[in-house]
This record gives sequence, structure tokens and C-alpha cells, in this order.
Amino acid sequence: MRRRALLAALCCAFGLAPAARAAEERVVNVYNWSDYVDPKVLDAFTRETGIKVVYDTYDNNEILETKLLAGRSGYDVVVPSGPFLQRLIRAGAFQPLDKGRLKNLGNVWPEIAGRLATYDPGNAYAVDYMWGTTGIGLNLGLVRERLGASAPLNTWGVVLNPASANKLKDCGIMMLDSPEDLIPSMLPTLGLKSDSKRWDDITQITDALYKVRGTVRKFHSSEYIQALANGDVCVAVGYSGDVLQAKRRAEEAKNGIEIGYVIPKEGTLMWFDAFAIPKDAPHTAEAHAFIDYMLRPEAAAANTNFVSYASGNLPARKLVKPEILANPGIYPDEATMQRLSVNTAWDDKTQRFVTRLWTRVRTGR
Repeated sequence: MRRRALLAALCCAFGLAPAARAAEERVVNVYNWSDYVDPKVLDAFTRETGIKVVYDTYDNNEILETKLLAGRSGYDVVVPSGPFLQRLIRAGAFQPLDKGRLKNLGNVWPEIAGRLATYDPGNAYAVDYMWGTTGIGLNLGLVRERLGASAPLNTWGVVLNPASANKLKDCGIMMLDSPEDLIPSMLPTLGLKSDSKRWDDITQITDALYKVRGTVRKFHSSEYIQALANGDVCVAVGYSGDVLQAKRRAEEAKNGIEIGYVIPKEGTLMWFDAFAIPKDAPHTAEAHAFIDYMLRPEAAAANTNFVSYASGNLPARKLVKPEILANPGIYPDEATMQRLSVNTAWDDKTQRFVTRLWTRVRTGR
């Protein structure tokens, strides 16, 4: 008896915890975009599984990429966007999904999974969480005052035409600090393909952005949400769901600001944020449990209803709020879907070239 008691004490002293204690310590470390999940879904997951969610956020893919390539990030589930997913797969940053652990995998939307496969052939490493478009958020009252009641707003010319941009400068323009989104999204306005890797094509768009950079109050990938909702800016080039969040915040504040979102008629980028598991994830079983839970239609719909982004979960559509499902800025019709493009990752040399061009756009130097 004494020997067993001594052994038990030694086990506890050296961290060899009994089963009950191990169960208490189940955890999944999630690294995701800010304002991008319903906290109630995380709470429900923990109540059902006993797995604690440690949830950290970032606001651009470069931060995530740097952490993963450095290794030992400590994260179990991350949510990269399409081209970054592709690059990180090539770099060996992820482990293949154990699809036998994902009993809800059949809920994925086939069309969305098919487009995501551009970055992840065979959908071996990732499953879509949310998808959407890059477009233009508008304070309709202020924009109409400056551009006129009959001016078309569903065009990249609103921000890329210097005459138009100058009229909007006083009420404020913000743009994403993300060349990976802006450049492919805007290439169609010049009659070029979104996925063009030609340096001349990329230069044409960055030159167009450089010409209007003096009208842009700030390049940032998340601050425009509140700025648009408050009326601090009247135009924001950003992500569809972010603009819809701004619209909802303005309505809740009852501040009289009417916000609209348009997908430019020239075409734009369709983007995907997907769940993936780092190669050195410390809690692989918990990571699969988390992803599987998020693949439930109820969980997927709750997240869409909270953040106003389209889910990659097909059965979830039946549970999405009617006003969200009917919003063409979130769930585009088939004709609009045909104008949406996907873009693959730039090679390292082109990435460095784009970084130099983007620095010039942001700083003027």
C-alpha cells in the first residue's frame, strides 16, 4: 500500500497525472481572425466535449505565416486564406486532415470545396470555414452627396478613378492593407485576369492605386469596420462580411448611417478562410474535435449569423437568418458567382516584387 501511495505521489509530482486530471487539461489552441466566431459556439463546444478553447486572433495572413514557418507556434487550429494556405502547404506547415475523425465532413458545400481545392488539391489539408468577396462598403448618404444620385456605385472606378476618389477624400476612404486581396480583386477593372502573375499587370494596378493613395485615409484590414459604422469614413474597400458587420453596428447604434456593400461589376476576388492543423500541433485529437464541431450545421449557421459571412457548410443555409441568406453581398446569385475569381499564390520572387510595390503605395516612396 505504501509503495502504491508513494508511486502515486511521484506521478503527480512529475506531471504523470491520473486520467481524471488529464481530462481536465484537454485544450485546443485556436488562432483565427478577429471578430470571426460566435463566442456562444465556443462555450457550447467546451460544455459538450470538456475541451477548453484558448482563442487568439490576428488581422493579417502575414502574421500567421510568420508564426507557422518559425515552428512551434503552439496552435492546434489556424485559419489561413487561400493563397497563404497554398504556400504553407507547399512549405510543409500543415498535417493532412484525418478525415476519419471528421464525421461531419459530408456537410461541406461541394462548390465551395471545389474552389478551395485550387489551393489544396483534394482538400487534403483544409476545410472551408467562411468565404466571401472583396468589394466596396459605402456610406450611401455621404457618397451620394458627393458623386450624385445617378452615379454608378458598383464599380472599382469609385475608388480607382482619381476624379471620383478626390470627391470622396473629405469624407474618408479606407482600404485593406493586403495586396494579396486588392491586386487580384482589381485586375479585372483593366480587363486583366485576377490570377495574372505578369509583373506588368501587377504594376498597372499598383500604379492606379498609387495615383489615388493621397485620397486614402488609411490602409488597414480591420479598423474600417468601426470607422464605417461610426461615419468616420464613407468608403471602405474590404471584405463582404466586415462591411455587413459595420452595417449592423450602425443599425444597432441608430445613428442614421445607411451602409451598403457592392460587388464591382468588373469582377472581384472570391476568398476562403479554411481550418487547418499545423504539422506540430500539440493537441491533434482536440483539433479534429474542434473542426468536426464547427462542421455541424447548427454551429456553422450560428457563426454565419454572428459575423455575416457565408459559410462553407451547405446544410447550414437552412438555419441562416433569412435576411443574411437573401443578401446578394453575402450569398451572391449564380450570375455574380460567375464573375468571381480565385487567385493562387505568387512565387517568392513575385512576392518580393509585390511587397516593394505595395510599400510604395502605402508610404508614397
